[in-house]
Amino acid sequence: MRKTRKMPQKKRVTDVADQSAKQGGGPVIKIAFFVVLALVLISGLIFAPEHPGLAIHPMDQFEIKPLFGGDHLGTFTPTNQTLWMVLAIVGIVLLLVVGSRGRAIVPTRGQSLAELAYGFVYKMVEDVAGKDAVKYFPGIMTLFMFILFANFLGLIPTSFTATSHIAVTAVLALIVFVFVTVLGFVKNGMGFLGLFWVSAAPLPLRPVLAIIELISYFVRPVSHSIRLAGNVMAGHAVIKVFAGFAAALGVFSFLPILAISAVYALEVLVAFIQAYVFTILTCVYLKDALHPSH
Repeated sequence: MRKTRKMPQKKRVTDVADQSAKQGGGPVIKIAFFVVLALVLISGLIFAPEHPGLAIHPMDQFEIKPLFGGDHLGTFTPTNQTLWMVLAIVGIVLLLVVGSRGRAIVPTRGQSLAELAYGFVYKMVEDVAGKDAVKYFPGIMTLFMFILFANFLGLIPTSFTATSHIAVTAVLALIVFVFVTVLGFVKNGMGFLGLFWVSAAPLPLRPVLAIIELISYFVRPVSHSIRLAGNVMAGHAVIKVFAGFAAALGVFSFLPILAISAVYALEVLVAFIQAYVFTILTCVYLKDALHPSH
């Protein structure tokens, strides 16, 4: 006669509870979805304009204005752009200096973020530009953190995105361009010109390729700056366009609001990716300065 094993009472209760949670999870999610949808529809009814119409000005958000009022913009006039660049610097100091000042064995959240950023950029410099480029890591780290903080601060509603202006990104790109060019000549002398001479190509093609390489070298700061400013500006402009549609559609404003949510999530990713791309290209240019031969 076979003996039947009895399942422990505690295990049976746990299994029943798990099955109930799985069965009850579906209705809870559905209820939450319909509640959110209802709130969006109600907000569309409450805040719908009396006379709906398209009034979209996506580029107004990039206008530079004096910080303390007035219309005059002088050379040393503090502007909204100045404010948000200063806030980016303050954020960097708070994270890397204040947040990690304890240097605890069990790090705090701020120290963990600082160490993560430090390790990420350090590994990038070492892998892309080589171990002899690690001495230039502090400058590259500063560049990455400034762009990252400026991009993320620009995602705050009613804020100003400093990196959306070519005046800012062009200065950053020129700093990188001048630095790596001077470094290349200091480290290699006239051997730095070997960067433009493709020795692996057939001899008749080398002068043509040298001209192409020279042109592409001087285009670097242009592409370096436009890529960052263009991507940041485009994303913010798209969000503003959808916001204009939300104001014009009234009851159906929930459709552009959902689109804004999707674009905003993408912009969070773009804010990091653009800082990463700018930094990794800086590492590539630094590698060319240290090892110019093809």
